[in-house]
Order: sequence, then C-alpha cells, then structure tokens
Amino acid sequence: MLQKRTLGHGSSALEVSILGLGCMGMSGGYSDHPDREEMVRLLRRSVEMGVTFFDTAEVYGAGHNEQLVGEALAEVRDKVQIATKFCWEIDHRAGRQLERRLRPDEVATACEGSLQRLGTDRIDLYYQHRINPEIAIEEYAGALAELVQAGKIRGYGLSEPSAETLRRAHAVHPVTAVQTEYSLWWRRPEAEVLPTCEELGIGFVAYSPLGKGFLTGTVDSSTTFEQGNDIRTTIPRFQPQALARNLELVELVRRVAQEQAIEPSQVALAWLLSRRPFIVPIPGTRKPERLRENLRAADVEIEQADLDELTEAIGQIEIEGGRYAEEAERMTNL
Repeated sequence: MLQKRTLGHGSSALEVSILGLGCMGMSGGYSDHPDREEMVRLLRRSVEMGVTFFDTAEVYGAGHNEQLVGEALAEVRDKVQIATKFCWEIDHRAGRQLERRLRPDEVATACEGSLQRLGTDRIDLYYQHRINPEIAIEEYAGALAELVQAGKIRGYGLSEPSAETLRRAHAVHPVTAVQTEYSLWWRRPEAEVLPTCEELGIGFVAYSPLGKGFLTGTVDSSTTFEQGNDIRTTIPRFQPQALARNLELVELVRRVAQEQAIEPSQVALAWLLSRRPFIVPIPGTRKPERLRENLRAADVEIEQADLDELTEAIGQIEIEGGRYAEEAERMTNL
C-alpha cells in the first residue's frame, strides 16, 4: 500500500496517499471522452493499489467528471478523500463553461451541485479553482469557512494563488492545501508559494507533475496532438520549435532514469516527492499500465546527492515557451 502524507494541520487536515490521481483527462482534455466503464474500472483499480486521494472539478466536462468519480468511488467513499473545485458559472444543460466567475454568495450553491454530482454528503477538499481579481479573497475565504462550519466540506484550498493571496485567505480561515502546477519544467512555486506553505503549515498538491506527459519520455519532436481536443495544442512550450528545444530536459531525465534503472516518469515524481514532505503530486492517466508505473515512484529511492545533481542540472536548462497561452496564464494569480 502507498505511504501517506498530511495536507494542512488542525481540524481540517487531511491524511492522503502520497500520490493522488488527477481525473481531469477522464472527461476529455487530451482527446475525446474515453470509455466511461474503462475509467470507472481504472478508478476502482487505483483504490485497490492504495490511492486514497482523487482530484476533480465542476468544470471538467461540465460536471461529467464529478459524476464519474462519484459513481466509481461510491462503495469506498469512507476510505478515500475527494477534492473538487468551483470557479466559473457552468451551463450544465449545454455542457459548457461560461466566462462569468461565481461570487462568494454563490459558492454554497455550487458546493451543493458538486455534492449531488459526487453522490456524497461532504467534500474533503474544496478549492477555489482560480482567484477572482475583482473580489477580495477574504470574502471567498469567509464563504468557504461557513461551508466548513456547516460540515459540507472538511477543508478548503486555493489553486494557483500568489503567496500574498494565500496569506490573506489563511488569516480568515486555515487553508488546507494549495494546488499549483509544479514539475521539473515548471518550478515557479519554489520562489514564494512553497516557502509560504511551509511557514503556515499548508499542504501543496502538485498538478501536471509529469508536464502533461512531456516528462514521461513518450513525447518527441515528431509527436502530434489532436487539434480541437488536446489542450497541448494551445500551450506554447508544446509548439514544434519550442518542443524540439525543450527535449534537452527530457534527455536529462532519461539519462538519470537509465542510471537508476527506472522510468523517466518515476524520476520526475520521485524528485517532486523529495522537495518537501507536504507535497502530494496528482499525476493523471487513463491507462492501467501508466497508473502502475506512476505509483511505483513512491517506492523509488534516489540518493540525495543524485537528486541535488539533477536539480542543479535542470536549473541550467532554459525552457522555451510558456506553460499556458497568455489568456490562460492571466487567469492564474502567481
């Protein structure tokens, strides 16, 4: 079984598996929707393999992903922790996200919708998916604190906040966890957000820990992505010229993997787990073989000197292209 880590502290702390499962791709994002029954089986298999922490959001498939996760985990609900998120108004009939962001007085209604789709009476970790620059974070933190007090959620979190925003929210009610992209090729959280989490006792959930598949070693300069369905077609660092240059990082990870007799993905995840004891990566997958490969990273032992050498080496590599298109990056608060 997988080891455990703790997100946050006090009454809203969550003990979760050292590696969680990001479920977004099970409702699209990298291709058309995969077979629902296959995804239900994969979710249930992950529980058998020790995963207790599952990440979804209302916006993933306009509610489809929450329903999928809720159905798959219904029989083991008391053995797992489910995280979901709110942010935008969703047209569930049309199955699409609208541009308007929810106000603090609408959060409780959004929470009720997620509870219904998940088929549960509480959400273990409820994130504000993106920070709304037009409304003070204290107002959202207050609304989420009310949900904690009402027993609707166990703890709340913020996705992609700045250190300043995190401090302001935490002053209203303790934040259980921050969810932010973090990997060998996106290390910005190390500057301010990670140290702030460490100072305040807040957990850190690393999404896209494998760089949207890049760090698995399965992407090269000849790889093409499905237009209209694969999010990577919109990401600057996956564009042909940038991708070709960024492969230097993958080659480095491959070399380390060969030296350690493990897979590149396991190097990337083991490196993340070594950075702080309160970091929980949530790699996503739709394939049983990738699930097994990812979870084995929890047992990988790499000498600290080798990890330090890897950290120094990746710091010398200049990554070309942003992690998001400009419009999407502006939605973050980092």
